[in-house]
Amino acid sequence: MTDANAVGACFGEANAPVLLVRPVRDARFAVTRLRCRLDGELSRRVCLPADDAYFLMFYVKDAMHCDVTRDGSDDAIQRYRQGSICLVDLAQGATVRLVSDLDALAFHLPRTLFREVSEFSHAPSMTGLRCLRGETDDVMLNLALALEPLFGEDGADPSPVLQHIAVAICAHLLHSYPERAVSGNAALSVWQEKAAKDFMIDHWSDDFSLAGAAAATRLSEDDLVARFLAATGQTPQQWLLRYRIGRAKHALAEDAGPLAAIAARCGFADEADFIDAFRTVTGVSPAIWRARWRH
Repeated sequence: MTDANAVGACFGEANAPVLLVRPVRDARFAVTRLRCRLDGELSRRVCLPADDAYFLMFYVKDAMHCDVTRDGSDDAIQRYRQGSICLVDLAQGATVRLVSDLDALAFHLPRTLFREVSEFSHAPSMTGLRCLRGETDDVMLNLALALEPLFGEDGADPSPVLQHIAVAICAHLLHSYPERAVSGNAALSVWQEKAAKDFMIDHWSDDFSLAGAAAATRLSEDDLVARFLAATGQTPQQWLLRYRIGRAKHALAEDAGPLAAIAARCGFADEADFIDAFRTVTGVSPAIWRARWRH
């Protein structure tokens, strides 16, 4: 994709605004602001050509779409939550079918860019990234919020800020989603991983049901734990704990109420359990974290 508006054109939005920068040396970082409206269409087929690059989607609003397989058939329609991301390897291209409006940021990230960033910063060396579907990512949420105003700066050069954000995004992806070598028997498919995480997000404040998460992936409980660990480096329980802590951070920032109420709202047994878990994940107590946030 060499044309500046190539991503927008793939989505049927040739005039979609795009930000471009070379943040390190030669490789180019591109982010397109997509506002796709079906306007009566039942669906829209989107084909991304094969490229030595990754494609990253950040969903500004909830969206619905499905993958299109190589034989041209549609996979099951999936819901993608506001604030989540998808990460796709474009080595063989990718095709999806939109069945709802799409409000998103679309990033074109060449492999050479990741190699340059890993040499420039303290990010891990580029070996490959793990494909994702609907992953909740608070870091990407904050970086996306920092990007949004740059699309409205008429006449201003966004390059200085965009360079820093581009490096931060690539370094974050390299740190958080390295490709993991797993045996065929231990692999968790992208869709099984999404199903397990969707189940946990849908029931995040309830008592965790490993049986329910396993049923969502059509695996046994033991298989789910082993394959989830192989795919993500965490057990389902560890992943859910970090998700709950993320929700608790939002609550602490927005709500001056007692810790016991936040603990109950975020699925912890009691205030003491919440404090211990928060300290384990963040290194500080909820009270200290809240005080730093507010000051």
